[in-house]
Amino acid sequence: MKSFLPAAIVASFVVTPPAAAQTVQELQRQIDELKAVIAEMKAAQAAAKPPVMAAAPATPPAPAAPESAVPTQVAAAPAAAAAPQHEQWYDRIRLRGYTQLRLNEIIRGDRTAPDGVARLRSVHDSGIGDDTGFTFRRIRLILQGDLGDRVSFYLQPDFATAVTSQSVGERREGFLQLRDAYVDAFLDRDKRFRLRFGQSKVPFGWENMQSSSNRLTLDRSDAINSGVPSERDIGVVAYYTPTYVEDIWERLTDDGQKLFGNYGAFGVGIYNGQGINREEANDAVMAVALATWPFEIGGGRVLEVGGSAYTNRVQPEVRTGGVSEASFADDRVGLHAILYPAPLGFQAEWNWGRGPEYDRALRAITTKPLHGGYVQAMARIKASPVGPFMPYARWQTYRGGWKAAVNAPRLETDEIELGIEFQPVPALEWTIAYARMDRAEADERRLGRAEGDVFRTQLQLNY
Repeated sequence: MKSFLPAAIVASFVVTPPAAAQTVQELQRQIDELKAVIAEMKAAQAAAKPPVMAAAPATPPAPAAPESAVPTQVAAAPAAAAAPQHEQWYDRIRLRGYTQLRLNEIIRGDRTAPDGVARLRSVHDSGIGDDTGFTFRRIRLILQGDLGDRVSFYLQPDFATAVTSQSVGERREGFLQLRDAYVDAFLDRDKRFRLRFGQSKVPFGWENMQSSSNRLTLDRSDAINSGVPSERDIGVVAYYTPTYVEDIWERLTDDGQKLFGNYGAFGVGIYNGQGINREEANDAVMAVALATWPFEIGGGRVLEVGGSAYTNRVQPEVRTGGVSEASFADDRVGLHAILYPAPLGFQAEWNWGRGPEYDRALRAITTKPLHGGYVQAMARIKASPVGPFMPYARWQTYRGGWKAAVNAPRLETDEIELGIEFQPVPALEWTIAYARMDRAEADERRLGRAEGDVFRTQLQLNY
């Protein structure tokens, strides 16, 4: 035992130093490897190439140690930094809109009238009347974007809606109203065919489909707009646009022409049929279809022709409150033609049909025939000292009911409008117009027709 203890002590000193030496050698080897990796990364960056991790020098396998993870972490960091960032759905949202400020003045005519007699008024612009001043015709804010490769959304409120019967019948301005709220689902990769769900424009009438921000005249015509006042309803519609048509429309858009928007060369849909922001009143649906086709006729000119039709049953509001108990046939067919100005152009629409209309003899709403339309000529000057401008002249006429008003009163409209639109900068449009009006007021309690001359001007800000 006494001889074994000194031997064990001596042996322990003999074994320990080699183990310590081996650990130092291993650390030195890993440091050398790390230096080699860093050197290779610098060389790759200098050559403007993605950093590539070179294989580690062949060495005998080393015992596992915490330090062995260091080279792996350093090599992984550049790869993570170079990884592409995935676009999120909210990165594809756009916000835009426009504001229209108007001033109307009846310079001659029936500004006022006794009870029961028609005054000079318009179903489109409440700013035409007595004791009026500046008005906001529209304040629109549009939120739209893509929720995926084949799904998009569109939301548009209007901040310039007026409501009545607030304070002892007083009219109030500046209320918020929903205009559009829909989702598009594209059924093909090229996005030629789409299904639209929600509240959107009803595809009837070329002018009705055209945005008010893009229309040349201050208001839509009575005859075409009477089919779908406010242009919208809740439903489902399918649109299809062939490549040939889309190419022409894109070229016209790039040229600065005023299109009706890409709602499809063909559209078929079903809607509630009661009107915008109104509760459905019956089990019937409005079925509607539209077709339009542009033709290149030489010299860079384009002629677009088409038609639309719908069938519906509607229950108008009645003077006693609520809506009528009976539903009335509401059917129309229309035609349109547009020769885009280059520099002269032409535009016309006409529609025929039947719809609800108040009968003064019967003192009740009945279904009656209707017809009307407009003819418009315009010119387009692309460059001048005051910027681009477009003069126009329009004649319109309509005989039929206005189903959006209480008791669906009969309208009798004959009007000539002369105007010019200036665009000194892309964000600003200024329109000056004169109209010779001969109209029946949209109120079955007021008889006859009013006449007058009206000066109108509008400033539109696009943002």
